[in-house]
Amino acid sequence: MAYTALYRKFRPLTFSEFVGQEHITKTLKNQIIAQRVGHAYLFNGGRGTGKTSAAKVLARAVNCLNPKDGEPCNECEICKEILNGSLTDVVEMDAASNNSVEDIRQIREEVNFLPTKAKYRVYIIDEVHMLSTGAFNALLKTLEEPPEHVKFILATTEPQKLPATILSRCQRFDFKKISNEDIKKRLQIITKEIGVEIEEEALNTIAILSEGAMRDGISILERCIQDGDSKITDEKIKDLVGIPKFEYVHKMIESILEKNTEKALEATQEIINEGKDLYNFLWEMIKYTKDILVFKSSGKLELYNSTEIEKIKELCEKTSKEELFNLIDSLSQMESDIKWSTQKNIMFQAEIIRLTIKREQISSNIGNDVEKRLEALENKVNSGNITIKSSQPKQEEPKSIKKVESKVDNKPKTSNVNIKSTEYWPKVISNLKNKGKITLFTNLMNTKAVELNDVMLGIVGLTAFGKTVIEQPENRQEIIKAIAEEAGKEMQIKAEEAQNIVTKQSKENFDIPINIIDE
Repeated sequence: MAYTALYRKFRPLTFSEFVGQEHITKTLKNQIIAQRVGHAYLFNGGRGTGKTSAAKVLARAVNCLNPKDGEPCNECEICKEILNGSLTDVVEMDAASNNSVEDIRQIREEVNFLPTKAKYRVYIIDEVHMLSTGAFNALLKTLEEPPEHVKFILATTEPQKLPATILSRCQRFDFKKISNEDIKKRLQIITKEIGVEIEEEALNTIAILSEGAMRDGISILERCIQDGDSKITDEKIKDLVGIPKFEYVHKMIESILEKNTEKALEATQEIINEGKDLYNFLWEMIKYTKDILVFKSSGKLELYNSTEIEKIKELCEKTSKEELFNLIDSLSQMESDIKWSTQKNIMFQAEIIRLTIKREQISSNIGNDVEKRLEALENKVNSGNITIKSSQPKQEEPKSIKKVESKVDNKPKTSNVNIKSTEYWPKVISNLKNKGKITLFTNLMNTKAVELNDVMLGIVGLTAFGKTVIEQPENRQEIIKAIAEEAGKEMQIKAEEAQNIVTKQSKENFDIPINIIDE
């Protein structure tokens, strides 16, 4: 006997066997009981939510010889023939592979003939959004006014692709994603019938991985029993679906957050030795960092057992939300770079080393260095101990004069040098965060800003990626707008290196170059 997949073997045979779609099954049953079945239905919803199964049950229910409370009996001659596929009055068509005008014209010709055995000729058209424009036009008239003995049931995952003229001719039912609890209940019934023991944590993992699709959950369960083992564990499921061991991902993220380069390289080598795909592993790192951020924000998390939750709690205490945002941003950029690299191992290791460098400390040192340089320059100007050297061509000096120096008068208040350290910059960054500009916020949070002149603001401490971010036109405008709100004037922005700030300030505030002479 041919093997039957579990999701087909345990397909619902009555409306009462559906889980999570009671709002639909109740309405359909009432229509059948009241004999007010429509001529055209549209079943819409995500994959594995029961659209095709409901269409099959409805086709049997309207033709059943002994219906009871709107349910098919599945025992009469008509029900049995529909179940085994031998009744020609119920036609299932896949629009993905039969989407031409000719296919629909064939249906238009067939509907004129009376059913051979059943009361109604039922057409179930799956993935109906795949029909061509010509096929939709050919279906319109028949769908609007079909013969009394014909019923249409259309199923799709993308109703927005259907013409409005088709939508208006159908009774639409939206199948929602099935809850994790309903998936777990159904899986418990299936495992009991097939004689397999499954852990509670394993059930929870399958339900989460199913993402609301019952068929996906049953398919994962089927993969777990292929080796003949009568017990399904959480670890076994994660191994089969390709989820890296929690220990690997946790160790890597922990070492990055702790800025422990040696530990990070050790974890990287373990991943490489295990033969894991680095691109997939990087995706798991991003997902795990997101989960840490979610737990830090809400205190709730799925897919993790109690031991793993405790480890996540420890990481939450070691880091801030801003750092997690920043890490997700860096890992995402790293994912994009590695995708097209021919040397994935080398790039992965190099980027992990870079992430373990204490960027916060480096940025802080850069900012402090800038402030010290600015303070030193102001002190020099105020004290008058600066030498101004003209860039004009040298004129021949009298032999009796060896050197001419021009010193600024020792009057601090009359100095023309205007160097400003922007006190409003932290407010600008905070406002960007409040507006939801998280990418800008994470890249600017460790930077300093200095007014180079009345119309230009220099940003110091940006990473290479940060410079790319602020160069994007829409991001640049957001920053300029935020600066205008706090500074009261519109200023342009540019990325600056810390060591260039002093020199540039000097050049922009004097018509001639100056040299600072330490005394």
